[in-house]
Order: sequence, then C-alpha cells, then structure tokens
Amino acid sequence: MKIIKYSGDIVNFEKSKLEKSLLKTGASQFTVENVLNQIEGKLYDGITTKKIYKIAFDLLKKASNVNAARYNLRASLELLGPAGFYFEKYISWLFREEKYSTLINLSLEGKCVSHEVDLVVQKDSEVKMIECKFHSNRSIISDVKVPMYILSRFNDLKGKTHLIFEEPTSINGCLIATNNRFSDDAVKFAVCSGLELLSWDYPKGNSLRNRIENTRLYPVTCLTTLSLAEKEKLLMLDILVVNQLKEDTESLSFIGLSQKRIKNICKEVSELCI
Repeated sequence: MKIIKYSGDIVNFEKSKLEKSLLKTGASQFTVENVLNQIEGKLYDGITTKKIYKIAFDLLKKASNVNAARYNLRASLELLGPAGFYFEKYISWLFREEKYSTLINLSLEGKCVSHEVDLVVQKDSEVKMIECKFHSNRSIISDVKVPMYILSRFNDLKGKTHLIFEEPTSINGCLIATNNRFSDDAVKFAVCSGLELLSWDYPKGNSLRNRIENTRLYPVTCLTTLSLAEKEKLLMLDILVVNQLKEDTESLSFIGLSQKRIKNICKEVSELCI
C-alpha cells in the first residue's frame, strides 16, 4: 500500500510506525489495535498521511481525549502562528521550565549593525540567543541557508557587551529552534559551526518533542475539548501552555465557556499534566 507524505513523497505504509506513534500517546494496546484495525479498513492506494492522521485522531478521541491531545502535539505546534510570535513565547516557556531566565524580542547592537533577536536565555554563565523559525506548513524544511544567515548575526553580536537581564552581558551561544525539521546540510553546517539546533525530531533524545513530553509542558492548542476559536482567544490572553489552566480557570469563563464545558476542559487538563 502506497501513501503520500506531507512532503509529497510516496512511500510504503508501515503499520509498525503508526502503532509506535499511537502507543506513545499512552493508549492501551487494546485501544491501539482497535484503531489500527479500523484504519486498515479505510486505507487505499495513494491515501495521504494527513488523512491517516485525521482518522487516527478521531478514533483516539472517542477512546480518550488525553491520548488524542498527545497524538495532536505536532499539529498543535502549527497553531502557534500565524507569524510565529506565540511559538517564540512557547520556546521561552520551555527554557524557563529548565530554570533559564528569558527575554523575548530584543533589539541588540552588533559590531556592524543592530539585530532583532527573538529570544535570549541565561543560566549561570551561559547566555544564548535563540532564533525561532515557525512554519504552519509541515512540508517546509529549514535548509542550510538558515544557519548560515544566523551564524553571521551571532558573530556580529557575540563580540560585544549588551545590557541584558539588567546587567552587562556577552552572548556566548546560539540556538535555532523550529517546529518542523532541518535539512541534512543545515545540521552538518550547524554542527561544524558550533550552532545548536532544536527541531521536532532533533537532536535525537532531546528534540522539541522529547522536551515537551518530558516536561509535560503541552501547548494549550493541543486540547481536544476546545474549539480552534477558543484556543485563539486563550493565546490572545497569553495562555500558552496547558499548565496555566490548572491555576487560571477564570480565563475559560472570560472567553464565554459554560461551567459544564469548563469542567470537561479541566478534566482533560488535569489528566494531561499528570
């Protein structure tokens, strides 16, 4: 059975890969086997991975909102747009969870020109600038031109002292974060140049996906009990991560949700953050 990936590539359907991704959601073996059996009955030559994902998501949601929310993780990152401002804030949240101090959207003067920097993080003597590359289209890959360009900006900034975190500071590291993937050449160039990369699946064992799953710092956009419009309203209120709703249920009332809806949302929030 041939399927069409987001990139347009045509590959063989691999049941084991789909099974692995379903099990990662925490779904039981019984639920996963049930989902797989139903999906196999709907497959046809040339079906897209997007269509397969939609079928799997809908079936998981019937069994468990929480499992469906975890399965929805990558798609939920694509909702932190449209320009990626919320994605920058979300990356800041991840680093704060790792005990970094963070500042967003800084204008810093380099040796040659000034630069708009998405994010600067600090822990002890480590001070890193972070450039975020957000894409709402999963097929877009950051190629080698991205780290080449950002390296030139880093080199212009790192030799100077900047007033960051209320004290004179020198930037000594640079990381590029994306919700998608980097090309092989982009990875090679970054490694060779001393730049750090963070993408959906890189670096292995400490990728964006790994960090989110390990910290349980899920974006609020992954919740299955909220509509797209409701998620957008919460983002505008600066509610970016699910954990915030554990302490701030008033935001749900503020956007006009009923107490019954709020109760269901809080149940999903509580189970997702365990």
